[in-house]
Amino acid sequence: MRTVFWEDNHLKMIDQRILPARFEIVSFRDHKSVAEGIKNMTVRGAPAIGAAAAFGLALAGYESASSSTDNLLADLQTAAAVLKSARPTAVNLAWAVDRVMRAACSVQGSADDLREAVLSEARRIADEDVEINKRMAEHGAALIDDGDTVIHHCNTGALATVDWGTALGVIRTAHEQGKRVHVLVDETRPRLQGARLTAWELEQYGIPYEIISDNMSGYFLKAGKAQKVFFGADRVAANGDVANKIGTYMLALAAHDNGVPAYSVVPTSTIDLSLAHGGLIPIEERNPNEVLDIQFQGERVAPVEAQARNPAFDVTPNRLITGIVTENGVVYPPFDVNLKKHCV
Repeated sequence: MRTVFWEDNHLKMIDQRILPARFEIVSFRDHKSVAEGIKNMTVRGAPAIGAAAAFGLALAGYESASSSTDNLLADLQTAAAVLKSARPTAVNLAWAVDRVMRAACSVQGSADDLREAVLSEARRIADEDVEINKRMAEHGAALIDDGDTVIHHCNTGALATVDWGTALGVIRTAHEQGKRVHVLVDETRPRLQGARLTAWELEQYGIPYEIISDNMSGYFLKAGKAQKVFFGADRVAANGDVANKIGTYMLALAAHDNGVPAYSVVPTSTIDLSLAHGGLIPIEERNPNEVLDIQFQGERVAPVEAQARNPAFDVTPNRLITGIVTENGVVYPPFDVNLKKHCV
């Protein structure tokens, strides 16, 4: 089933905060609750966030009592600002909201016509995401050889998208092609998206895996026990710098030092050609309690008065990236030249 979908005039999503212990679908009836669901990571993953925000605008259209298109457009603009502010790093959020608003502004008709156009565009974004992911997966699967062990960071599967996935979608496709693939799953601290979500997805697909703590990756790379590294991205700058879940930079450094290819898998909607380099990408700093509240054997790890920092993302310089897999093919250096050619 899809991670994000429209049903009975409501937005419904898999609650990713409680997996793998429980599988639950939550329903959203207004755009503010969708924005909160993005903030609190009920939904996460750049493509899934974008689709959720698009449907959030559809909800805003039905929330509005405006009978004129001008007034309804004003209400949608207000809702768009709320949704776009939910999380700053993933460019798909603003991309999807802006795309829906462009569709809304082009409507010639009644307020109800406008509401229908907004919902139709949100549905189109969701459907396209699935098709794009499968195209990316075919390109990326060609990079995996039979018998490869792959280190994977964070969660980039169906849960991070509307369906299928980006980097994990590549691994899934290689597996379905009959290739023997083994996955070393970074826990991805502090929210443990790897240990909780990627491991859960791999079990559904029947792909063999082992969970490792983030700081074990260097050992496996140096020992020659991993042949590829795959991760997604929340935003890619015009020069190929990649902003992704915190810990990606260290993983890419270790891969580069040991001559292991490291690939980022992203739809072209995640590539932000307006930013010259990764230093311009806003980095979200989340609540330090995500770090401090971690427990070991049922007990809190950190002292009660401890302080913490919690950047959610880091930026991996393009020199550490072997290739960027998109729905239009694999992009290789020089990224500042070749990314533009693939973003058509």
